[in-house]
Amino acid sequence: MSEVKVIKVEESIFAANDEKAIATREMMTKNGTFFVNVMSGPGAGKTTTLSALINLMKDKYKIGEMDVDIETSIDAQRVADATGIESLQIHNGGLCHIDADMTARAFEEYDTTGFDLMILENIGNMVCPAEFDTGAHKNIMILSIPEGDDKPLKYPLMFSVSDIVLINKIDTIDYFDFSMEKVTERILRLNPTAKIFPISAKTGKGLDAVVEWFDLEIQNIKSLSL
Repeated sequence: MSEVKVIKVEESIFAANDEKAIATREMMTKNGTFFVNVMSGPGAGKTTTLSALINLMKDKYKIGEMDVDIETSIDAQRVADATGIESLQIHNGGLCHIDADMTARAFEEYDTTGFDLMILENIGNMVCPAEFDTGAHKNIMILSIPEGDDKPLKYPLMFSVSDIVLINKIDTIDYFDFSMEKVTERILRLNPTAKIFPISAKTGKGLDAVVEWFDLEIQNIKSLSL
């Protein structure tokens, strides 16, 4: 019988990324800036949802936004045009995610001092972005009704690492075979502490509750920065 060599790897392959993420999170906390990482599959409505939320909060807070895409600056321009805030486009070199080092380098170009809220709109992908800590304080995941209530079963890591899940396009629920009860049960089975908000970015329904969540989290980071 041939001998099999077993190699024991003690250190996580993501250790360097995690260290950079911790440093970014500490920096943002020190600055009093609440930093969120927003993830979803393509077409879930990230840009529309974020624009709607920013417009509800921009009179209270100084908000910055960064968009990640393989090419083009379409989403960053859409947010800037819809909200009037400063938006930065990040091209990630064809990768399916953004990691903590990329985020940190973007912050070197985007002075976050004085911001109350910084939003990272991650690339549209339900696998890779969930694997990398970006340094955000909280992860937000957007799932749309047309995508189906089975997505937590197919992409468990995405729902496991997300602090809140926005179920978007609820104005279309009558047209799709989508069970709010099933998706809620599936999300909470993976992540019992996740907060779930049914919303419609198009009509504005449910967004006030999300803004209340942001209010609490922003004030919490402000208190830690003192």
